[in-house]
Amino acid sequence: MNCHDRITSIQEEVNLALDRRLPPPDARPAQLHGAIRHSIEVGGKRLRPILLLSAFEVFPSDNDPMPAALAVECLHTYSLIHDDLPAMDDSDLRRGAPSCHKAFDEATAILAGDALLAMAFEILSTDYMHLPSLSVGLSRVLSAAAGSHRLVGGQMEDLLSEGSETSLEDVSYIHRNKTAALISSSIEMGLRLGSRGKDEDTLELGRRAGISIGLAFQAVDDLLDVTSSSNELGKEAESDQARGKATSVSMRGLEQARESAAEHTEDAISFARQLGGGNQFLLDLISYLLQRKN
Repeated sequence: MNCHDRITSIQEEVNLALDRRLPPPDARPAQLHGAIRHSIEVGGKRLRPILLLSAFEVFPSDNDPMPAALAVECLHTYSLIHDDLPAMDDSDLRRGAPSCHKAFDEATAILAGDALLAMAFEILSTDYMHLPSLSVGLSRVLSAAAGSHRLVGGQMEDLLSEGSETSLEDVSYIHRNKTAALISSSIEMGLRLGSRGKDEDTLELGRRAGISIGLAFQAVDDLLDVTSSSNELGKEAESDQARGKATSVSMRGLEQARESAAEHTEDAISFARQLGGGNQFLLDLISYLLQRKN
């Protein structure tokens, strides 16, 4: 099975698992649960769950990695719902469909994001309760990635950068935290679930690979924002430029942004190769992400 087919297969597995795990759309309050399902079910690459599952495959164990993959996707979707709000990036489209606050309303979108954030940690605490040290470790990694020093902090700096003088150091901070932190935590969580989950050298290589993947992913995102249509992206094209955001392209230009994406991809491949084990799919996935179109 080639990399694209493997990704599609895992996406289907994750989607089925999400459908089973989410509250039914008619469960009270139906508007809230409908908004949650709208934001999850409109699709998406499921990149973070796939990265977690590919990292687990490097040193597999008897642990079930799917609950952790679902927790990461719930947290990621919460962040997208809130990022799209009028007070944040004010985006009308997400994953080719109306963003949550457009499909429902702003208050419902806020609450849907809140519920998904809580659900992420409910999953980790419930499904791994028979392995308390693993449950705590996974929760610690994910909560740190989502907090004020990383994902939320990166979003704050991103908002502050709009229309203001921004340095390359500022852009690096935003990208390392708003984007790469959750990607890196996905890799680390997958490794923690595996048979070498307590080996610090393994975890550190995973973190480094994850940061490099995240930086490459963001550089490609910035390139796609100015080279693709809204239909191709599933969200508004050139939205970053319209809001005066500092990006790899605005700071470096198209060619240097492409070089940056390639360099970070090479770094990620190097770290993933050093992991050894069953790393082939992870290596294939890293290379595949550089060529993505949305």
